[in-house]
Amino acid sequence: MDDAPPPAPFGSAAFGNVPEYSVAEISGAIKQTLESTFGRIRVRGEITEFKRYSSGHLYFSLKDEGGKISGVVWRGSVSRLGLVPENGLEIIATGRISAYGERSSYQLIVEKMEYAGEGALLARIERLRLRLTEEGLFDRARKKRIPRLPKVIGVVTSLQGAVLHDIRTTIARRFPRHLLIWPVAVQGEGAAAQITAAIQGFSRLGVPGPGATLPRPDVLIVARGGGSLEDLMAFNDESVLRAVAACPIPVISAVGHETDTTLIDYVSDIRAPTPTAAAELAVPVRDELLADLAHRSARMSNALTRIGQTARLRLDRAASGLPDLPSLLDTARMRLDDRAHRLELALPALLERRRAALMVAERHMPAPGAIIAERRSRLALRAAALDAAATASGRAAEARLGRTRLSPAPLLALCRERQARLTGLGGQLESVSPRAVLERGYVLVRDAAGEPVTRAAKLSGGDRVTLVFADGDKAARIEGRKETSQGHLDL
Repeated sequence: MDDAPPPAPFGSAAFGNVPEYSVAEISGAIKQTLESTFGRIRVRGEITEFKRYSSGHLYFSLKDEGGKISGVVWRGSVSRLGLVPENGLEIIATGRISAYGERSSYQLIVEKMEYAGEGALLARIERLRLRLTEEGLFDRARKKRIPRLPKVIGVVTSLQGAVLHDIRTTIARRFPRHLLIWPVAVQGEGAAAQITAAIQGFSRLGVPGPGATLPRPDVLIVARGGGSLEDLMAFNDESVLRAVAACPIPVISAVGHETDTTLIDYVSDIRAPTPTAAAELAVPVRDELLADLAHRSARMSNALTRIGQTARLRLDRAASGLPDLPSLLDTARMRLDDRAHRLELALPALLERRRAALMVAERHMPAPGAIIAERRSRLALRAAALDAAATASGRAAEARLGRTRLSPAPLLALCRERQARLTGLGGQLESVSPRAVLERGYVLVRDAAGEPVTRAAKLSGGDRVTLVFADGDKAARIEGRKETSQGHLDL
């Protein structure tokens, strides 16, 4: 030990065998070592510091509890990643390690990404579900009603597998309808974009415009068979969910088996456990409809028959309660004939009774001549009394005048005035007297009832009348009608 040579001083020839490298050489050596040692690797971590540049490249970092590594996805590999990267997403990145000598750094060049187990997938799905729930995309008020019998059914699914065959055979068996099939990839790269494009394409069908030849479906079925959670991730994609929410066509989701649940089941208008069940929800069974129609038709026919029978029974009961119309008419006709016969007999008898009563009344009435003579005598008595009173008044006036020795001229004038007035009143009374009219040669004609006759049209041949003259009455009978040249009636 003591014989050992002392250490060589620093900078001596003892370090002459250490190789010397340039910066570029050491950077290249490190890069070659990293790339040759690790080659193609898979790294698990959480995405952070994610950035998408206008060039199309993606830059991010992967971190875990013990460290962090930079990563990059070149533009040509973005479409083949398998998922859409975002901050907070735990993934398994497949790629290779490469060094960047100018910055003395290394990074992971990623070619493919996978979700880091079902836990990461479920966490991502749950975050998306909560966010869309807050937006109201899953509200029941937004659900559209599935039509009872659609004319055209749209199907979004893959051409491979048994899903399309099951839907076709089920619809053909239950109620054949027109199918519009939009084939898409249901898993893997670009599946979500194809499903979104198919749903949006069906929404645009039937809109007026160039090339609008296909009708818009009445209901849309989005379906695929069973698979793992990773296989069904296309139906948990946000773009697919928003396309379903904005679709004006009622959507039936049928993704996976009965136990599988994806977010499209929440946003669709109705969820079917299987593609076959989706076809059963889309169309009813034609035979059942025909049977139900026949049953309803029979019930309607029976109901109409019962209504007719009930109405006929009520009519019969009402008819039985009505009297016999012919017998009523016969009785009324007989009563009318009897009344008419009795009326024919009663009218002449009534006229005879009224005529006899008038004749009796006429016999008891004083004659008009006597009444006029009586009134004339009364008038003469009153005239005589008036003359006597005038004479007495004149004598009294003369006596007074004689005593006063006045001239008699005013008294005589007054007497003459009073006498002229009395004469005028007498003339007026005489002019309105019926007897004065008869004195001038006129005759008053009375019918059998004693009523004055003023028109020749009221008399017929054979009628008896009474002619009243100035000095008495005469009975007469009408022989006929004769019009004179002056238009008078000659009896």
